[in-house]
Amino acid sequence: MTGLGELIAPKRLGRDFRWLMSAAWTSNIGDGIALAASPLLIASMTSSPILVASGAMLQFLPWLLFGLHAGAIADRVERRMLVMLAHGIRAIVVLALVAFLVTGTANIVIVLAVSFLYGTAEVFADTTSSTLLPMMVGPADLGIGNARLQAGFLVANQLAGPPLGAFLFAVGTFWPFLAQVLAVSVALVLISRIARQPVPPRASSAGEAASETHQPVRRDIAEGVRWAWRNKPVRTLIIIILAFNVTWAAPWGILVLYATEHLGMGPVGFGALTTASAIGGLAATMSFGWLERHVSFATLMKVCLSLEVLMHLSFALTTNGTVALVIMFGFGAYAFVWGTISTTVRQRLVPHDLQGRVGSVNMVGVFGGMVIGQALGGVIAQAWGLTAPWWFAFGGAALTLLLMWRQISHIAAAKPVLEAAAVEGDQ
Repeated sequence: MTGLGELIAPKRLGRDFRWLMSAAWTSNIGDGIALAASPLLIASMTSSPILVASGAMLQFLPWLLFGLHAGAIADRVERRMLVMLAHGIRAIVVLALVAFLVTGTANIVIVLAVSFLYGTAEVFADTTSSTLLPMMVGPADLGIGNARLQAGFLVANQLAGPPLGAFLFAVGTFWPFLAQVLAVSVALVLISRIARQPVPPRASSAGEAASETHQPVRRDIAEGVRWAWRNKPVRTLIIIILAFNVTWAAPWGILVLYATEHLGMGPVGFGALTTASAIGGLAATMSFGWLERHVSFATLMKVCLSLEVLMHLSFALTTNGTVALVIMFGFGAYAFVWGTISTTVRQRLVPHDLQGRVGSVNMVGVFGGMVIGQALGGVIAQAWGLTAPWWFAFGGAALTLLLMWRQISHIAAAKPVLEAAAVEGDQ
């Protein structure tokens, strides 16, 4: 009989994967706590939709400023150490916020500044962490590896974290952030248990590799951007992700106001929305292995994006909190499947020495779209009301899906990099 540990993290994935998974899950608990506590803290200081949206926007803005640099650096250094350093900085930044809250000197400017600094450290932590999995497992196990990491994100970041964050915020404004410091610190220790990872080898001769280590970072960035742009499946996937994150983030940036004011759900109800999403994701987690074996990636990607369009329309129309919870459950289910598939497809297509740079281009698309979307969402909500961003999201997502429908099949059918190399070797 298969044990629970083997079911969650099969031995074939290795001990290092288990440390990586444990660190990711622990870190996500802290981030999930802040997911509810941060907007509640900002909303307690201001009722402006623009300032509320700015809290999330400033945490994601660093992806536009530093995302490409983070990817280039991740491809140059020992990745495990870079993740540990980034986690340490994150803990220090949030600990400073705790000090401001305890002394009663915190204000909206300080909170927004902390969001930006924390987001900057998170750029390096997340970009580098995403490159570790392909170095630990083979291409055939990337799907199950990403599924387990996504499951941890859903359980910790979306399911357990937000209601705990809302509860701790009700007890005292500084408690959720103190818990976040503890979670990130434990994640740092867990990452340190991973065996030292070699610096990614460059796809060049030994002499060229030695000289490239001293070339300007901007040349590494340019190389990663050029590769991503010239690889049509990867380029198209990044464009789709960018567009859908603009539309998704527009209403998400003011979700706390939508939940508390439009739906009348209160702070705990706001946390329950992300919990419902996580429960839906867990339901999808249990069936992902079956889906991967029986349904093509192309079909799954098309279904997920179609459901995204319908979700925006449903949120725009409902005024009932219970209905919103049901919609959010469905969102969690298909969003988990989409996130796992899109990450797996990209990782299979990218060489190891370019994982950091191409991954960072993708993440710039993800968070660049979120920054743009949240900025638009705040302005749209200020001008036309709290449901207007959902109508914007519905129209924009529907148009994007219509334009990219035929390209999705080509993305899913692209050969993995190792398979492509083998084919070329046989010719």
